[in-house]
Amino acid sequence: MNIAQHVERAQRLFPDKTALIFEQQSWTYTELNAHANRVANLLRGLGVGQGDRVALMLPNIPAFVFTYLGVQKIGAIAVSINTMLKSSEVKFILSDCGAEVLVTTGELRAQVPDDQLPDLRHVIVAEGSAANALSLDELMARASDQAQAVERERDDPAAILYTSGTTGFPKGATLSQGNLIFNSYAKNFYCGMRPEDRLLLFLPLFHCFGQNAVMNSAFNACATLILHRSFVPDQVLASIARDKPTMFFGVPTIFILMLSRAIPPAELSSLRYYFSAAAPLPVEIAQQWYETYGIVINEGYGLTETSPFACYNHPFKYKLGSVGMPIGNVELRVIDEDGREVSTGELGELIIRGPNVMLGYWNRPVETAQVLRNGWFYTGDIGRVDEQGYVYIVDRSKDMINVSGLKVYPVEVENVLYGHPAVAEAAVYGISDPIMGEMVKAKIVLKAGQSATVGELMAFCHQQLATFKVPRKIEFVTSLPKNATGKILKRVLREQE
Repeated sequence: MNIAQHVERAQRLFPDKTALIFEQQSWTYTELNAHANRVANLLRGLGVGQGDRVALMLPNIPAFVFTYLGVQKIGAIAVSINTMLKSSEVKFILSDCGAEVLVTTGELRAQVPDDQLPDLRHVIVAEGSAANALSLDELMARASDQAQAVERERDDPAAILYTSGTTGFPKGATLSQGNLIFNSYAKNFYCGMRPEDRLLLFLPLFHCFGQNAVMNSAFNACATLILHRSFVPDQVLASIARDKPTMFFGVPTIFILMLSRAIPPAELSSLRYYFSAAAPLPVEIAQQWYETYGIVINEGYGLTETSPFACYNHPFKYKLGSVGMPIGNVELRVIDEDGREVSTGELGELIIRGPNVMLGYWNRPVETAQVLRNGWFYTGDIGRVDEQGYVYIVDRSKDMINVSGLKVYPVEVENVLYGHPAVAEAAVYGISDPIMGEMVKAKIVLKAGQSATVGELMAFCHQQLATFKVPRKIEFVTSLPKNATGKILKRVLREQE
């Protein structure tokens, strides 16, 4: 098996069908497969083999699709890197996974400290230009367009997607070929994807939602993918009018913004299906959307570690406020602090078992053992299950902050703040935001005799953190609430908000 075989199958069945649309350019399945073959052959020419890591730090451009598929065809492992990360963050990920090749853009090349990365042998630029880098276009032009996906085992690693860790360091969730293929077929079934569908994709391809739940699933259904660099409302609306997508995938903030624009239903008439995930969809938004457009926003639940699909609401009966039931072949339980399954309706931690659960965290046996026990993945998310088996997410993983579906772990931001010479104590936590769901806030205790401004600390964070991780609000206080052992009580801080 090999996830890239979905494109090879589509090329055989629908050779002239449009596979990919981007900025009014299009590629058929024959052309898409040929481009992926060229990438596969050029990577082989650079000495990349099965199991080697190839990092992709790319925005939503066709080169991401071509490169990802080419990596899969030769049995290498695709490592996705958030394009908003800064140099120190990029260095950590590239060092951690031991990537030998990085594909990026001329603009993002500045964030790659390759002189500090002995394992990184080649940097390839897919858009723009940069010194000390190869050109993807030139390498592809010289490579053969003939190749075939190598056969891989179900548990062979296929992709690594980094997720922030509670220690402040990202962890690479390692997804197998079996994980990706299971996810694609599950999405096809539950979302009702068909070859005639046209899927709108503006979610980042470096994220598991965009990469697996949308891109891989679209190709598995032999459908058409309409790719956008990001969600720019006017551009997306123009694309809806021009390209006639039938399926729309977003996060709650997108639906909130679209409702605020009061888009006439006629302008969205081509769309038959909407799906929201990555963060809880407010019930009032779901209700308002249905009242306005007469179509429900289907919801799902999952994590990068579950590749990501785990629950769906619902092919038989939609239930407002729920993320639905576990998908086929996936088990979900709710347990208490002692690991015992709770009664119906009671709160507890959600644990998941099934073919969607990752292999583990790359080179992180201790962290893997903490969350994978006897085949069960311990999500850290708090929820309940009702008498009909519908799952409700009540709280999220411990202190994690959810900014428009992107995870921010406070300790990572705190580690940076503690690096400022004026900071004595820092507590970072999430506060409610009507657009982003949550925003990052920090309360700071300054060292005696030291001074700092809000702007200075924000600028300090911007130098070392992706923008979405930087606190939007900083408040100076004289003390922070603590328990008897001196641990800062963030629960109290959130209650005060």
